[in-house]
Amino acid sequence: MGRQMVTHSIGDLSSEGSQFYIAAVKALQKAEIPFLVGGAYALEAHTGMIRRTKDFDIFVMPEMVQEALRVFREAGYLTEIPFPHWLGKAFCGDDFVDVIYNSGNGICRVDQLWFEHAIRGTVLGMDLLLCPAEETIWQKAFILERDRCDVADVAHYLRHCAARLDWRRLIARFGDRWRVLLAQLVLFEFIYPGHRDAIPGWVRDELADRLKTDSNAPYPRHACHGTLLSATQYLRDVDYEGYQDGRQRPLGDMTREDIAIWTANFMKPKG
Repeated sequence: MGRQMVTHSIGDLSSEGSQFYIAAVKALQKAEIPFLVGGAYALEAHTGMIRRTKDFDIFVMPEMVQEALRVFREAGYLTEIPFPHWLGKAFCGDDFVDVIYNSGNGICRVDQLWFEHAIRGTVLGMDLLLCPAEETIWQKAFILERDRCDVADVAHYLRHCAARLDWRRLIARFGDRWRVLLAQLVLFEFIYPGHRDAIPGWVRDELADRLKTDSNAPYPRHACHGTLLSATQYLRDVDYEGYQDGRQRPLGDMTREDIAIWTANFMKPKG
């Protein structure tokens, strides 16, 4: 566990939010709950990109979510599970910890491989395990909302981490949704033309060959997988035009109730 070590320290120790995050992490450690650090802290560790936010992302196995939230409640923090299919939260004033165990589209479930391939790093003065680059790319590749698009994050991960990625595992993570990975690689080569050789030739060739051969395979004409990329921009297709929602079982892993709760979040007035 922990195949690499980040040598520089990440995070400002002086802010009130940082003190909350440190206390929350120590509570989890005392309770012996396995977790990984993701979000802005993992981004900085892997790419050097600094992005300070009011939240701290931890990733846990789905079966550990309730236990992690119990630990936070006993430490005096307010908790909730706003989206039962992927996310819990713990609050301290305006700051909060996101307890993540899946992705908003329901297909990037945290499993043991996340932990087996984590890297070690110093975050807020603590030696912690951080989310692997491969699983982070997998999750971020599907975030293509109107008001949030993670193409830039994926490109930065690829530029900094391509040489050490486990490409076989990354391709396997996408499964039959490999076109999303191919699209991200094409965009990467456009964004950083001087780094095109960072993508192994066999990866490009394998995905391009799939595109050629798979184009002749039968496919469901009334499926819309756009909902895996955006929770809102394809709602007309599935609500009024008869397309199957790519998130909903059996195409995806979400229930109708999961989708309804997640969609309602985007319909709230912006204040």
